[in-house]
Amino acid sequence: TVVQNNALLQKADVNSVVMGAATAASMDLPLHPALGYAALVPFNSKDGCYAQLQVMANGLVELAMRSGQVQSLIAEEVLDGQLVKKNKFTGDYVFDEDAKKSDKVIGYMAYIRLNNGFEKYEYMTVEEIKAHAQKFSQTFRKGGGVWRDNFSAMAKKTLLRKILTKWCPKSLQMQQAIVFDQSVVNGTVDNIE
Repeated sequence: TVVQNNALLQKADVNSVVMGAATAASMDLPLHPALGYAALVPFNSKDGCYAQLQVMANGLVELAMRSGQVQSLIAEEVLDGQLVKKNKFTGDYVFDEDAKKSDKVIGYMAYIRLNNGFEKYEYMTVEEIKAHAQKFSQTFRKGGGVWRDNFSAMAKKTLLRKILTKWCPKSLQMQQAIVFDQSVVNGTVDNIE
């Protein structure tokens, strides 16, 4: 069904589609677009077009919650005035939702709290997110794709991935999701969106 609804995936190597779908199934992440857990993304390589599994933001959250060790996990926009304080020595941030001065988005944050009481914030400015996208996303550099269509969602996913990679206990499924996502981030493939 996923391939039938995507003309670019129809051009992809069949084995890559099957392997991507099998990997998604092994992580119990449905490929249904409405759920936002995982997607097969068409890419060009020197050898032709193929599909690559990409774990989406909801999939990352799902895998983290399945660990049974995550009590809370969020990613949000930070508006002008809401970032109250940053301690560069401890990496601690203080945010105040009610302190907004305007509706201008100045950055994005992610927060995780584990059942053992450990908690951590990660934060990136809009400029840092754009620099990240410029470095790692073909579609961003081309001015298209999901980075153009839904910058906020991609920024939040970037922060979720960052906080989960650095601070979350990693089940085998989470490790697998990070490896698949890292192959896209490392530029080993060129997105044809």
